[in-house]
Amino acid sequence: MEDCLAKKLEITVSEAEKRTGRNAMNIQETYTAYLIETRAVESQSEGQCAPVDSLWRRYSEFELLRNYLSVTYPHIVVPPLPEKRADFVWHKLSADNMDPDFVERRRIGLENFLLRVASHPVLCQDKIFYSFLTQEGGWKEMVNETGFQLKADSRLKALNATFRVKNPDKRFTELKHYSDELQSVISHLLRVRARVADRLYGVYKVHGNYGRVFSEWSAIEKEMGDGLQSAGHHMDVYAASIDDILEEEEHYADQLKEYLFYAEALRAVCRKHELMQYDLEMAAQDLTSKKQQCEELATGTVRTFSLKGMTSKLFGQETPEQREAKLKILEEQIQEGEEQLKSKNLEGRDFVKNAWADIERFKEQKNHDLKEALISYAVMQISMCKKGIQVWTNAKECFSKM
Repeated sequence: MEDCLAKKLEITVSEAEKRTGRNAMNIQETYTAYLIETRAVESQSEGQCAPVDSLWRRYSEFELLRNYLSVTYPHIVVPPLPEKRADFVWHKLSADNMDPDFVERRRIGLENFLLRVASHPVLCQDKIFYSFLTQEGGWKEMVNETGFQLKADSRLKALNATFRVKNPDKRFTELKHYSDELQSVISHLLRVRARVADRLYGVYKVHGNYGRVFSEWSAIEKEMGDGLQSAGHHMDVYAASIDDILEEEEHYADQLKEYLFYAEALRAVCRKHELMQYDLEMAAQDLTSKKQQCEELATGTVRTFSLKGMTSKLFGQETPEQREAKLKILEEQIQEGEEQLKSKNLEGRDFVKNAWADIERFKEQKNHDLKEALISYAVMQISMCKKGIQVWTNAKECFSKM
């Protein structure tokens, strides 16, 4: 961790700016660009003022970076991006992806994504990631030149592997089930929070009615007027505070959403392992088949029904020279198959070793982050309730002085 980029470079996504331009189809579009600023940490520690390097990136470029990392490092639980469009929001909050509040929260999420990658022991050393932070022009061409798209597995192939693997690794099967359950639990938690937020919003705003009634009442009372007016003011302030409270609460919800999306990153690692296991099983099956063909050709016996056996019966046996040539080709293919199987076995063992090490790292991070987020959320709720008690305490004092 001493060599991680996060310790050498200060990374911030400091601004978001709405822009208009033409896309690849030459169609006019409005999009949001984000300003990434980086500053070397070493020169700051020496007392010098390090220059800030800055460049603008679109959300689609963040997506391209993450896709590249996911394909290049299939054994790693790659940090997720913040949502492209708002989901699980309380109804008074805009779900428009151009809404300033949503753009601000996404800016924070994108910064968090970069910091997650920069602090990862493996991802932080990637040259394409470093170029993403420091090289504005030509970065897309650079990432496309890596040919990572050719390494990407199709969803159909992944689905095929899921159903056809004969000996799945129990640990990855359990991890897949866990990621499904984690996603389900957090989704449910976010829906409950959104419903609670809606009710809370209604309760707070109804206090504004108290403020209006007390204010109108004070106009017709001489001796009680000042007390009613003061109590109404406290109620108005209380009613208005809910907007800031729920906006702050939305940031805690975003921390939960990050792990909602992390569940998919976990499943991606499981899918890659299934694909590797499927390829290994297919290679082993192919090798067994070739060995059987070689044995049949050498002994002149056919154990199973085959088109080749029928052809021999219909058109006569092969000459010794033809059989010798086929045997030679089969022996070469068997040798290649054995080497390939050995290579796939080694690749599979390395994948499991590296993947499990990163999964353990992820679990520690998850436990720490979710604990912090839930504690902060509880503290905020307690603080909010205390403010409510204080408002009614102040109102009580106003009534007592009448």
